[in-house]
Amino acid sequence: MPSDSAPLGTPSKVTQGSPGFPAQGGIGESTLRPDGTLKVTGEFAYSSDLWHEDMLWGQILRSTVAHAEIVSIDTGEALAQPGVHAVMTYDDLPTEVRNYGLEIQDTPVLAHGKVRHHGEPVAIVAADHPETARRAAAKIKVEYRELPVITDEASATAPGAVLVHENRADHHISHVPHPNILHRQPIIRGDADEAAKGADVIVKGEYHFGMQDQAFLGPESGLAVPEEDGGVHLYIATQWLHSDLRQIAPVLGLPENKVRMTLAGVGGAFGGREDLSMQIHACLLALRTGRPVKIVYNRFESFFGHVHRHPARLYYEHGATSEGKLTHVKCRIVLDGGAYASASPAVVGNASSLGIGPYAVDDVDIEAIAVYTNNPPCGAMRGFGAVQACFAYEAQMDKVARRLGMDPVAFRKLNAMEQGTVMPTGQPVDSPAPVAELLRRVEAMPLPPERQWESSEGVDVRQLPGGLSNTSHGEGVVRGVGYAVGIKNVGFSEGFDDYSTARVRMEVVGGEPVAVVHTAMAEVGQGGVTVHAQIARTELGVAQVTIHPADTRVGSAGSTSASRQTYVTGGAVKNSCELVREKVLDLGRRRFGTHHPAWAAAELLLEGGKVVTDGGEVLADLVDVLGDEAVEVEAEWRHRPTEPFDPRTGQGNGHVQYSFAAHRAVVEVDTELGLVKVIELACAQDVGKALNPLSVVGQIQGGTAQGLGIAVMEEIIVDPKTAKVRNPSFTDYLIPTILDTPTIPVDVLELADDHAPYGLRGVGEAPTLSSTPAVLAAIRDATGLELNRTPVRPEHLTGTA
Repeated sequence: MPSDSAPLGTPSKVTQGSPGFPAQGGIGESTLRPDGTLKVTGEFAYSSDLWHEDMLWGQILRSTVAHAEIVSIDTGEALAQPGVHAVMTYDDLPTEVRNYGLEIQDTPVLAHGKVRHHGEPVAIVAADHPETARRAAAKIKVEYRELPVITDEASATAPGAVLVHENRADHHISHVPHPNILHRQPIIRGDADEAAKGADVIVKGEYHFGMQDQAFLGPESGLAVPEEDGGVHLYIATQWLHSDLRQIAPVLGLPENKVRMTLAGVGGAFGGREDLSMQIHACLLALRTGRPVKIVYNRFESFFGHVHRHPARLYYEHGATSEGKLTHVKCRIVLDGGAYASASPAVVGNASSLGIGPYAVDDVDIEAIAVYTNNPPCGAMRGFGAVQACFAYEAQMDKVARRLGMDPVAFRKLNAMEQGTVMPTGQPVDSPAPVAELLRRVEAMPLPPERQWESSEGVDVRQLPGGLSNTSHGEGVVRGVGYAVGIKNVGFSEGFDDYSTARVRMEVVGGEPVAVVHTAMAEVGQGGVTVHAQIARTELGVAQVTIHPADTRVGSAGSTSASRQTYVTGGAVKNSCELVREKVLDLGRRRFGTHHPAWAAAELLLEGGKVVTDGGEVLADLVDVLGDEAVEVEAEWRHRPTEPFDPRTGQGNGHVQYSFAAHRAVVEVDTELGLVKVIELACAQDVGKALNPLSVVGQIQGGTAQGLGIAVMEEIIVDPKTAKVRNPSFTDYLIPTILDTPTIPVDVLELADDHAPYGLRGVGEAPTLSSTPAVLAAIRDATGLELNRTPVRPEHLTGTA
């Protein structure tokens, strides 16, 4: 199949500033997203909409048990079904490389010898119709011999425990005390035991954080097209094209230049697309059959096809003086990593290094571990380890304040970190850390009116707990207010070579100077394509900017995760634009000569399609400077380096940047029925510099809503006896709808980080941290209950749990 035979639904270049898309502004202006209208009207092409005239449909057979030996697999009946073109199991894989993984290659492409979690891929089928493929997969006979399941730390580390992975040989094994412990990171600074002797109050707590699904709207999907040179072109919804490429090519036995990848339309991600899902399976079937193969998960499959947020057990001890100063913090964080490693080591690193929150404490003793179990694999999700820790340490801060008889906000302000504070890892915070100011701002916001469900026209049940189910008219409803603040790192940490690449081209098209920006950044809804155009307009002075579809024909942009893309890929676009600008100016010097002294001056600028001096003197029009030439630069850009945490003490400059957000939650609780209505979730957040203020507010509100979900409704339920998922659907796994989403006023603070492009600070994750504990704090305020787990269920509020 020739490479230029693109399937229907393939993304095309978007020119911002062309007819039908009026020119928007530069950095600091609220610009509209080029894909916004298309998504609202249903015209946007997602990866599940891809179509090729002669394509086949792929289907995956998944295990029905969580832990078992595979005794036999019989594919005969499936192969005999009319319309089936291929059936593949582990034995049919083309190379000796049969595992993959983000950090540790412990995940088999197809199960071999045994299955380790409910829903693990066992076989794949290609057929000429999706229903034929599903029926064929159902006819594959797999005989299992079930094994004991490991479901928590106790069963994982018990004497004689079954090993989830029998032959571990990875670089983390030396750091852990048991083969079923995937990773361990202590953080030790000062002497917490000695400091505890000076505490007037010591508060302990145990907390449980539930397993959360990313709940993105577009299930996993993609289309693999075989190429004439023996390679394959994969059109895929992912978060990191080059990471996928690195894992896919060895399994296929192909060099990376024969595995071409183009980003298809992505319907959300939130970490759930960092790991591979159907990528290798679609490519294997396409190469086996010589036909394009499309795979689209249904929602049931999607719950098994991607990782989830780690459930956690968290054990905390805080000490404080009678005046309210924290003396020490001790904590132990146990994350359930599930059957395969995914991003668990990095999640452990974040949970431990951010485990005491945005507070100044000299003496800390932290341990975080991730455990291998037979539960569903867990990995990246928005907030990435810091979310679980924030839930626990903020609950502790409220408890300590209550024991001291202090206002919880005043207690937090008294202990708030600031620029110059030394983190538990020994790393100084060298950019603004306005924790106390954010708390002050969110506390100062006007509270919503009392009993707002009442009006002259009667009771509006939509504003009451239970909503349109009409369970209450205000009887037994109590209001509560709660606060929380969190800290989240930005970018990849612990010595990871975190960089991005951007190719920028400047030329004259139709009598106007135009910039073309090409990166491999995955646009998953965060609005990066808009920001890239804003950067190009700001740096190059052009009105029209074309954003090239993301693919692997340009260098890696890294993952769209860790709140890093605007920082790192935005930094790469800025860097490449600056290099293009220098080349354009050099072209102008050569074309017009150096008779004008300003051509040699360093202050030359490009503004509004003209070359001007810093004083505004126009030297030439860019059309005249460029003529029929094009100037193009592709360059990598890196932020300042980080270093690994010491495996024994956790010391090290492990993070690039920190972001901070504070929330105030207002809830109303029907204490008789156990129902909660979140009325408002006000947020104050420092964003460094709002490159696109409209988009920034949207990111903050979106993250806030996800924190609301895990507070009061979202949890994947895993049977503790069988390790099977009990609610893999949006019928039984609940996510907030518009009726559940409260008012979310946002106060944006802009304190520039001098180390970052334009002074910006990553935005998307921080509000997910503090919104959850703020809601729990408000419910505690309304009910007086302890409430040490998420999500809060009605039985926890009525005493029937």
